[in-house]
Amino acid sequence: MPINRQIREKEVQLIGADGEKIGVVPIEKALEYADEQNLDLVLVAPNAKPAVCKLMNYGKYKFEQSKREKESRKSQKAVEMKEIRVTPNIGEHDFGFKCKNAKAFLEAGNKVKFTVRFRGRELNNVKAGEIVLNKFVEELSDISTVEKKPFLEGKTMFVILTKKI
Repeated sequence: MPINRQIREKEVQLIGADGEKIGVVPIEKALEYADEQNLDLVLVAPNAKPAVCKLMNYGKYKFEQSKREKESRKSQKAVEMKEIRVTPNIGEHDFGFKCKNAKAFLEAGNKVKFTVRFRGRELNNVKAGEIVLNKFVEELSDISTVEKKPFLEGKTMFVILTKKI
């Protein structure tokens, strides 16, 4: 944002510090007006005819703006991806345990990536891994949705689940 002497317009629509319209004035007069009130002249709408300038304390404005940005970043929570690794021949107890952990991750707002690792001859029976992943999807369907369907990449197959909205 151009301020004070950086503004290259001949005439500007001037807005006071409290928001009232002062009117269309030459740039020199607007700069004098700003100096009298110990404020900065800030170009807020350069594409308007005539360009719109506002009187404000620019340093205070920038400080408050950075403060608002920090506050908004603080309230944002980055979604984490939690990975749960299984084998194609997973036991019933292990399956229940992994489902319980996945439920906790999903309720905490994280994404869950189930990965089936194929070793050796297991790669000949990829369907078994897909069945395991679909079983996880079905078990967790009440609280989650599938973001990415079962997908084979090299020796691993995975599915990504997110919390239902």
